Amino acid sequence: MTAATHSPLFPQAPDSADAVLEGLDPEQREVATTLRGPVCVLAGAGTGKTRAITHRIAYGVRAGILQPSSVLAVTFTNRAAGEMRGRLRQLGAQGVQARTFHSAALRQLQYFWPKAIGGALPRLVDRKFQLVADAAAACGLRLDRGELRDATAEIEWSKVTQTVPADYAPAVAKAGRDAPRDPAELAQLYAAYENLKRERGVIDFEDVLLLTVAVLQDRRDIADQVRAQYQHFVVDEYQDVSPLQQRLLELWLGDRDDLCVVGDASQTIYSFTGATPDHLLDFRTRHPGATVVKLVRDYRSTPQVVHLANGLLAQASGRAADHRLELVSQRTPGPEPAYTEYADEPDEAEGAARRIRELLAAGVPAAEIAILFRTNAQSETYEQALADTGVPYQLRGAERFFDRPEVRKATASLRAAARFGGNDSALDDAVDLPSQVRAVLSGEGWTTTPPAGSGAVRERWESLAALVHLARDFTAAKPDATLADLIAELDERMNAQHAPTVQGVTLASLHSAKGLEWDVVFLVGVAEGMMPITYARTDEQIEEERRLLYVGVTRARERLHVSWALARSPGGRPSRRPSRFLDGLRPGSGSAAGRTAAPGATGGVERGTAGAAAGKADTPGASPRRRRTPARCRICGRTLTDGGELKLLRCDDCPSDMDEGLYERLRAWREVQAKHTGQPAFCVFTDKTLVAIAETAPEEPGDLARIPGVGQRKLNRYGTDVLAICAGQDRAQEEGED
Repeated sequence: MTAATHSPLFPQAPDSADAVLEGLDPEQREVATTLRGPVCVLAGAGTGKTRAITHRIAYGVRAGILQPSSVLAVTFTNRAAGEMRGRLRQLGAQGVQARTFHSAALRQLQYFWPKAIGGALPRLVDRKFQLVADAAAACGLRLDRGELRDATAEIEWSKVTQTVPADYAPAVAKAGRDAPRDPAELAQLYAAYENLKRERGVIDFEDVLLLTVAVLQDRRDIADQVRAQYQHFVVDEYQDVSPLQQRLLELWLGDRDDLCVVGDASQTIYSFTGATPDHLLDFRTRHPGATVVKLVRDYRSTPQVVHLANGLLAQASGRAADHRLELVSQRTPGPEPAYTEYADEPDEAEGAARRIRELLAAGVPAAEIAILFRTNAQSETYEQALADTGVPYQLRGAERFFDRPEVRKATASLRAAARFGGNDSALDDAVDLPSQVRAVLSGEGWTTTPPAGSGAVRERWESLAALVHLARDFTAAKPDATLADLIAELDERMNAQHAPTVQGVTLASLHSAKGLEWDVVFLVGVAEGMMPITYARTDEQIEEERRLLYVGVTRARERLHVSWALARSPGGRPSRRPSRFLDGLRPGSGSAAGRTAAPGATGGVERGTAGAAAGKADTPGASPRRRRTPARCRICGRTLTDGGELKLLRCDDCPSDMDEGLYERLRAWREVQAKHTGQPAFCVFTDKTLVAIAETAPEEPGDLARIPGVGQRKLNRYGTDVLAICAGQDRAQEEGED
């Protein structure tokens, strides 16, 4: 299980800024090197968006263009922020702040509260459930646990959409939102909840953002201080931004525009929390000069998985569907997705467990397998089925790895052993780092074989096993590593919340699986009533359910198993049918019904203009944007996808007709230009672009402009020199003499 694309364990940091860019495709490189002005990255699933933005930050830092302390990267989960910090550390870009919106706001609020308000910041309550229950009692409302959970969700939605209690009922009507009970009652409960917080002197999670926004709006001096600190912003998962988070981002920015946002409208699955893709889709309208980069090369999934993912969205409707991206797999072909119908849910769970057992026997690591379902209530059946067959598993959505009691205790024991290990008889027979870790953790209850059954005992063992595996991988990367070195690695990972992989099959809801990937994915319960869920009634809700299934499909790298049950329990009436979203996609289901889908957007780069006309191509009656046609090898005619091949407009193994003398003259000229501008040589032209120029020897500006890597800006700046060199002049020598 990883987030985003594969990376080697414990890699060495690149030795230069140029090296940070190695291995990026043309669109990813564009993201990484366009460091000024607004940039919008539309990134399809599996296209390496995290890679692109972390390399962007690392390149800017390593090249001296960005100061680490001036960069603020924000995302939506602690796991994603930890992953980002881990990657930046591996790229040699320490010191960059990568946080969630809430943690960044809380840090600022804690610092400025004494100056802005005075006194200490009120206590933050981690869970508002009990407060909501007390508020309901104060209102004379009797709510069961499920109703309290629904009421809590409504309060959270109200706050992130900046809706006060008095405006709750009309806001619900305007949004077309299905309130879980009478809106007037919920408005009363919401008001009582806010009063109760004030009486007890506490704030909740959403108040952190609201109060930070209030301070920055009311105190210009504090806003100026924050803006002086942070001057470059990167926002991941921008399709999930709420109105309140967008307002906070605007206050952080002020009148500046050094902002890079990354998102995919087709992965908008949290609208029930107030998230909306409108900020992403309207980015060009708010920033007419923005550069828009579309990432569609899917490095995660096989063509078979990508074909199903594209097919799911092909019949989608709504604004997000109008901006969908057509993914293009970069992987070798794999097996077709498997579709299985079961008599009932226990049979479906047992069937998945049997197949997983076969995969484990065939050598597939347990950590590379996941079972994904629509609701958390489905988990128990699969936990039992896996336990019955002796398959290790872990649950997503539990507390963070380094916050688990057994992990904290084990880390303390390892730290003590590193300090006093010479006097510890338990380490006498330990000959290397992995055996030392096994010896220490054996004292914490770890054994070489997992305990039978499921539950807390099994989860505790899995946590300790993850530390054992981490020690093994750490030693493989650094053979001379000591226990003290491992402790230092754990400390860095703890600070970054960069958890090791737990060796077990993952059980997760589709919502909690977002951002993750596995070699093998079992999508279970894909039946009407569950996918889409029963309470999804409006067109917008149905389309969000479709996107949720799309997210599930795109978690799979190589193998995808889709299943459903005809009945809930053994002997039940077989009244269920497969999800409508599979119509026309699974074998034997006929053709898909609905409208004919427009082609998805292809990859590439769109430059903004300084004027307001930049967005006119999206308006009715405007001239359509020119579609990019597939690039083909100018020698053999094969379609090109590799970044280097696209630069050369030929396959790597097709013969080159490069003029060596011309290439050397171009290199000499490039060195002179780089010295004049104070930039790295590749910023003038990359080696691949110089090779392409030397192979084609263009005679006219139009011929030069058609070479990938030139573009209008570089044509205007360097075109005269390059064409003169191609014509036989030695411009490098002339400029040197000048």
